[in-house]
Amino acid sequence: MTASASSKRHWAQINESSFVFGMRLLFWIYRIAGRWPFRLVLYPVLTWYVMTKPAARHASRTYLSHVNKYAVHRGDNQLVRSDLVGVFQHFASFAENILDKMLLWGGLYKTHEAVKFGQEVMLENLKEQRGGLLICAHLGNLELCRLLAKQRQHLRITVLVHTKHAQAFNRLLAQLDPQSQLNLLQVTEISSATAIMLAEKIANGEFVAIAGDRIPVSMSLHSPRVAHAKFLGERAPFPIGPYVLASVMQCPVYLLFSYTINQRPECHFELFRSSISLPRKHRDHILDELATAYAERLEHYCLRAPLQWFNFYDFWNSTKYETE
Repeated sequence: MTASASSKRHWAQINESSFVFGMRLLFWIYRIAGRWPFRLVLYPVLTWYVMTKPAARHASRTYLSHVNKYAVHRGDNQLVRSDLVGVFQHFASFAENILDKMLLWGGLYKTHEAVKFGQEVMLENLKEQRGGLLICAHLGNLELCRLLAKQRQHLRITVLVHTKHAQAFNRLLAQLDPQSQLNLLQVTEISSATAIMLAEKIANGEFVAIAGDRIPVSMSLHSPRVAHAKFLGERAPFPIGPYVLASVMQCPVYLLFSYTINQRPECHFELFRSSISLPRKHRDHILDELATAYAERLEHYCLRAPLQWFNFYDFWNSTKYETE
């Protein structure tokens, strides 16, 4: 496959196993010597990875450039570098995030330091045994929210994932703690049977989490099931699955963002919509409005933690992926 073709692959076709192998080694270095020795050994691993992954490197630089241009447009100071140094810092943040995931499920992470914002509305619904849909993002460490949920009695979250491209890393998490896999539901598309099962979970007071910043695995030029919204100043495709699912469930919809600021992890919960309705006549317009509202909140948090959004593919042109 040519470099050009590789850069157009769907995100789900990107293999993370080589990076995970390096992270496995670095995890054990951390366990023996701590985070600073981990970081010293990390740089050669990162250098190799950045140099050998042109598509991810290009995607990182494109994203960082969008952050800077958007910040300047808003009158903010430049937040990050968008050159090779900035790309290296972006990947270093990704590596730290993966280490934190392993520490979480290895029982070595200080979860008591996490700060939670906006969870009161969710907890009120939980008292009334009302479930809901959580729309999350590939920002920061979502594993932290999942682990915190596991520690809170009666709060159950099922996370919809497509893990085929990251099986090596998921196996590693399962080795650290078998419970890390208990509330993951692997899906390629949400079938009617899956929708019924999820509806039952929500009716029983549980929550279902789904990413709002990656297009469907089955996405192709012939089935453009996406909505469009401006994100960091440029029009981008967003999945409609979360909103279609919410319209079927007729349940409250929340946004969930997690990242680390000044070495302190934060989890942010926001009520997005009390319910979502998609009448046939205005369906596409409403979906674009919902995607726009989501993109605005994602922008807000990306600008707060610009190096912690981990979509290493051509996000703005993701409807142009080749199928294989």
